Order: sequence, then C-alpha cells, then structure tokens
Amino acid sequence: METEVGLDGLGDLALNIILSKLGPTDTVCVSCVSKSLRLSASDDSLWAQFCSQELHLSIPQDHQGNPVSCFKAAYQLWREAFAMYPWPLVKRVKRFWDKLKKWLSNNFPEAEATLRRGASESDIQQLQTILKVKLPSPTRLLYRFHDGQDLTVEEHWTASFGSSLGIIGGYSFYHHLVNVYLLPISQVIVETRGLVRHLGFSSRSKYIVVAASSTYSEKLFFLNCNNGQLYVGTKNLFMGGEMIQCVPNTLLRSVHDSRDQQQDGMLLWLEEHGRRLEKGIIKVREEEDVRSISLFPELPPLCSTAVTNGLQVRASAVFVPEFAGMEGEADKYLYAYSIRMSLLPEGCIINGTTFSSCQLNRRHWIIRANEDIVSDVNREAVIGQVTM
Repeated sequence: METEVGLDGLGDLALNIILSKLGPTDTVCVSCVSKSLRLSASDDSLWAQFCSQELHLSIPQDHQGNPVSCFKAAYQLWREAFAMYPWPLVKRVKRFWDKLKKWLSNNFPEAEATLRRGASESDIQQLQTILKVKLPSPTRLLYRFHDGQDLTVEEHWTASFGSSLGIIGGYSFYHHLVNVYLLPISQVIVETRGLVRHLGFSSRSKYIVVAASSTYSEKLFFLNCNNGQLYVGTKNLFMGGEMIQCVPNTLLRSVHDSRDQQQDGMLLWLEEHGRRLEKGIIKVREEEDVRSISLFPELPPLCSTAVTNGLQVRASAVFVPEFAGMEGEADKYLYAYSIRMSLLPEGCIINGTTFSSCQLNRRHWIIRANEDIVSDVNREAVIGQVTM
C-alpha cells in the first residue's frame, strides 16, 4: 500500500536536499507555502550552498567585502545591490574578478593592492552625465566590483619609468616602455574630456578612455559606448584618430538591453587577459628589481624554445599597436620580439666538458612573416637592450 507524503512530512535532510536542487528563487517561493517550509528554507546551511555555488563565497559578506550576519542575508544583499543587472552577468563578472585577484594574490600582490573599491551607481551615473554616454552593462559591472587602479601613491612610481603595477602589463624595447593599467572613473572623465576633444571625435561617437600606459610611452584604449567595442590607438591616433578594434565584432552581444548573454569588448578583452595569466602564457618578469606583467608569451605555440649544448633560447613576439598604422603597407603591423637565453641547471656541455658559464659572441636571428623573411640579423654580440 502506497502512502503519499507531502513536503511538510519529509525530514529536514530530505527537504534540504530538495531545496538545494531548486535554487534560491524557487526556494523563496516554496517558503511561502507553510510555516514549516519557511523554517526549512531559512536554514543558513542551505544559503551557504547557494552563496558558494553562485558567488563563490566561503564567508557571509556583501559585495564590498563587509561581514554580514548570515549567508541568507548576504545573498539578499547581493541581489539587491545588483538588481538592475541580469544575474548571470553579475556572476560572470564576479567570476572574472575572483580569478584575476587570486592570480594577482599569488603572483603579483603589489598590483592587487592597487585595485580600488567598487564604484557606486551614483559614481557611474555622474560619469554618464558628464561625458553624455551610456556605459554598456558589462563595463558598468566591471566598475561596480573595482573602480580601476589607484597608482597615485608615490611608492608606485619611479622617476624614470612611471608605475610597473598595471594589471594589463606591457613590454619594453629600445627606448619604448609600456605598462597599462585600468583607469578609475575619475580619470576616465578627465582623460576622455581632454583626449576626445583633442582628437576631434564627434560628440555622437561616444568614446571613453578606459585604460592607458602609466609610463612615458603612450598607449591608450577606448571603449565605444554605443556598440561596446574596445579599441587601441595606433601611431596615427593623434593625427587622424586611427584605432584598431580589440575583439571581433561578431562576439559583441546586446550591450544595452536586459538579456543574460550580454558581453562587450571590455569584458571579453579582460577575460582573455585573465585566461592568459592563469594558463601561464604571460607572466610577471623582474628586470633590474622592477616587477611587471610582461606581454611577451612564455608558452608554445606563441613562444619558441630550443636547447643546444645546455643553453636554452626562447623567442616570442608581441604586437605593438601604438607603432602600427593602417593607412599604408609599411609598418602596418609592427611587432617587438624578445629573445631570452639561459643556462640549464646541468650547465653548458661542449665536447663532453661542462661549463658553468658561457658568453655570447655572435647572434643570428631570422624573422619570418607568412614564411617570408622580413629580417635577417647576423651580427656580433648584442646591443645590450633589455626587454621586459
């Protein structure tokens, strides 16, 4: 004989399992059915699961990191703080920042310390009012979690190089040094008002400056608030406003509506940057006691490695948009290359004899593009320039 058992008749453990499968929204609906179900739906261990699954929270806290009395209250505060945004997009942006901060904490904590607290909606509204733009939702959320970087502290700067703590990083070759950081909203306003006017953009273009190099070498990133595309300036930026888009247009989706799958150039660009850091494709390098994120790739296929007689040689290249130009064929796409040499632990072995050091007397680099040789360097020694 079969007996029907309602939800009220189930034990606490069974109810907890069922409610955890329903999710937060349906759990709230179930809590309205009866007092016993309301009690089960209020179990904080249940909301701890929801906070862990959706927000990766291990302790109850709000979006600014302030402690909260319980997980249920924490979840409610998060939903209220971001009520105007699609919840899947909120979780996606938080996941990006969580991963990036974890990497920074493990590899570049001095750069993590420069991240500012999240901007408020009123801060974002002030930017939109002053610059007469409407930020794409993904970019708004990026600023809600962290309002760019604070590099104003004197210890973050050196007299000759500026700051090396940009979370986007950079490169150096000859006398060109770039290190890109995320601008806080206050600087976005100042830089955009000056640059957009100087570049002669139309008031309807809706470009804002979102990232820049903190060094003496200029590199600027612009977000088009109309279509969500991210651009980087070329060598012709100040002469003709020339820029290169950073992500394919086909990846941009619904940047100004309430759909769940919104993504703009800023979010896509930062997610790809975070992926490269996590995978070890790009890393922190130290040169002359200065640490920074180097954009020269460290892993194949973007980096080539060869070992001869115990000497390891690694070669990689990075696109330098601020030296490129789209108008002519010459220097249309300019790359900088980095070649690093190091002795393996067993030392240099020649004719069965091991040496603990060696000296470079001559170099021969053959640089190809689409199988065509574009440069053949065959000279004595090296010119003594450091790349980062």
